[in-house]
Amino acid sequence: MIRFEEVTVAVGNVTVLDRLTLAIAPGGPTVLIGPNGAGKTTVLRVAMGLLRPSAGRIEWHGEPRRAIVFQRPTMLRRSALANVRYASVGRDRTRELLELVGLAHVADRPARRLSSGEQQRLALARALARDPEVLFLDEPTASLDPGSTKAVEDVIRAIGARGIKVVMSTHDLGEARRLAAEVVLLHRGRIVEVAAAPGFFDAPGTAAARRFMAGELLL
Repeated sequence: MIRFEEVTVAVGNVTVLDRLTLAIAPGGPTVLIGPNGAGKTTVLRVAMGLLRPSAGRIEWHGEPRRAIVFQRPTMLRRSALANVRYASVGRDRTRELLELVGLAHVADRPARRLSSGEQQRLALARALARDPEVLFLDEPTASLDPGSTKAVEDVIRAIGARGIKVVMSTHDLGEARRLAAEVVLLHRGRIVEVAAAPGFFDAPGTAAARRFMAGELLL
């Protein structure tokens, strides 16, 4: 369980998260959606411990191991295999993880020469080498073509099947439908709606959520 209690993040005069209260439970993927600037990335950064709240607090049940993958991950100047091995903790599962993300055939290729989709899958393997119990993903398929998007989504499903809690942001409602067990709709740093994915997509409970699903701007 991750619990945000009245979490506020302010940058200068801009309030990015506004007294946000949210509980994220173990289980299937929790997907954060909302307009640009809604605060999705900030939620992930605060939960990962990369950003301190201006006010409020975050409570964890225990101290689960955490990892995060950003929208544009940085590749080290070494092979795909060495990128994953560099991040490994405990026993070396490098080749197993490359198999999981479908990159065993490029293990010896320089990571920076891989396609964008392959780099994103490599970043997922590298995060998994940290043996996380919770994995945060910040728009992992943004700017990828449909084939690369499907490959990344398949890996995310495989990660969830291993019992790892996935908390991810996306601007793609289709992707949210395909992956989410739970949906959190954010707007201007506040929670608009939290619901199980089937109920949210079939019958959003708030007028703002219905407008967002219809492609209307949220003011």
